[in-house]
Amino acid sequence: MTGLKLLEHLCTARGISGFEDEVRDIIIKEIKPYATGIEITPLGSIIAFKKGENTPKTKLMLNAHMDEVGMIVTYITDEGLLKFSNVGGIDCRVLCGKPVTVGNGVAGVIGAKPIHLLEEEEKEKSVPVKDLYIDIGAEDRAQAEQYVMPGDAVTFHSIFDSSHGMVKSRALDDRAGCAVLIEMLKCNLKYDMYFVFAVQEETGLNGSRTAAFAVEPDAAIVLESTTAADVAGVDRENQVCNVGGGAVISFMDRHTIYDRGYYRMAFQAAKKAGVKCQAKRAVAGGNDAGAIHVSRGGVRTVAVSLPCRYLHSAVGMIAQEDYQSMQKLVFELAEMIAGGDPND
Repeated sequence: MTGLKLLEHLCTARGISGFEDEVRDIIIKEIKPYATGIEITPLGSIIAFKKGENTPKTKLMLNAHMDEVGMIVTYITDEGLLKFSNVGGIDCRVLCGKPVTVGNGVAGVIGAKPIHLLEEEEKEKSVPVKDLYIDIGAEDRAQAEQYVMPGDAVTFHSIFDSSHGMVKSRALDDRAGCAVLIEMLKCNLKYDMYFVFAVQEETGLNGSRTAAFAVEPDAAIVLESTTAADVAGVDRENQVCNVGGGAVISFMDRHTIYDRGYYRMAFQAAKKAGVKCQAKRAVAGGNDAGAIHVSRGGVRTVAVSLPCRYLHSAVGMIAQEDYQSMQKLVFELAEMIAGGDPND
């Protein structure tokens, strides 16, 4: 499976942090015929090794995370409604009224107090998570408990649409990065490389932290999706990056100051690959690089991100052109890093 079909297969799989099993199974099935070796860490991350034509000068690890943001059931009320907490950073403004899937495929909808019962000042505010609930249509607690229990995962139920040169789907963060690594792993490589599909990025970078400790790389490329705020009402200088502007390279975020040499090299790789590339115009957010670059004695790290509107919501949006640019840039950059001196 390749291209948008692979991306759709990954994005429609369910896998919030700590519940990545379905996504992991898909990835293993895709890469098993091509990987030289596959290891599953105790936390559930995949470490795949691919033998290349040459031994690298720089031991390189490429990383993308399998998990998505979502929710988890915390309590069932006497009325059969499900209280929940967020798993990962979700803006509570995007929750009310969204269809969701609970546990082993139970359909539900996120509800709140009806608008005609709200006070005037309440109408102007987003509803806090503590005042929301998931309604699965149960008559009472006893009936709800036949289908769900506290600790069950909750994912958004959304579309996958690839019309007009875009892709609209949930979990593009970071199934798009996973898809790029799968495609790359299926190719003949110039150098040996390690590929990590990490768990639990959204809740603390745990999968990448432990995987980097195990791999002991000299360098790392982190593939991620990042916020594109190129929408109405946002000044250009605050838009972070632009959909259609190519892959995004970060110089700094809330967790990481990226390697300056690799930052410049990423733009050189884009030029060599003949694709567009843009700098992330904000010191904001974070990703698995935050854990990887401080592993053991330190790892030279660069992040290549995909501009995505409506990140961490029920439906994100990316440009197919950017996705293809990311693929070509990462392939080129990986060869440049692996074939170069780790101290250059």
